Amino acid sequence: MTISDLIWVSGTGLLGPIFAIFIVDFIDGGDAIVAGVAASIYLFTKSVLQIPAASFIDKIRGENDDFWVMVIGSTIGAVLPLAYLIINTPMELYIVQFIFGAVIAFTFPSFMAVFTRHIDKHKEGREWGVYFMLTDFSAAMAASMGGAIAYTLGFQILIIVSVVISLIGVGFVWFIRPDMRKT
Repeated sequence: MTISDLIWVSGTGLLGPIFAIFIVDFIDGGDAIVAGVAASIYLFTKSVLQIPAASFIDKIRGENDDFWVMVIGSTIGAVLPLAYLIINTPMELYIVQFIFGAVIAFTFPSFMAVFTRHIDKHKEGREWGVYFMLTDFSAAMAASMGGAIAYTLGFQILIIVSVVISLIGVGFVWFIRPDMRKT
């Protein structure tokens, strides 16, 4: 799971710190305000929906629902940046950010639930520490690479590379499928 998320985070992390530049360059009327509102819409939506999503996931026994929410949500989250290639207005951007926030509101708790259930007893702190160290490190590396790719090859190529890498990360989730608990 950590490898899967490390790759997925690397893919999405390519866009992170330079997303505001993309908004200014490719969204009609895009400026710092539009970038701030877009980020707020994503975070607000994710925040508001995360507890109801987690409660919904917890109501179903077993990990099968967690697995499928994680796979479907991660896949949608991986391909959603393709929408940036076809949107032009702040309102379209806001809609994409809302959808992204809603998807991650379900995906994040399902991932955390599965990960938590499979942590080795008495190694919880270390395993969470390794997870966050690796994913944060991959996001840091991706941020630098994302800037270089956008500068040299353009944002369109960057978005496509981001989607491909994130989908590879989703593919690694399938390796945990045999270890999922039925009850």
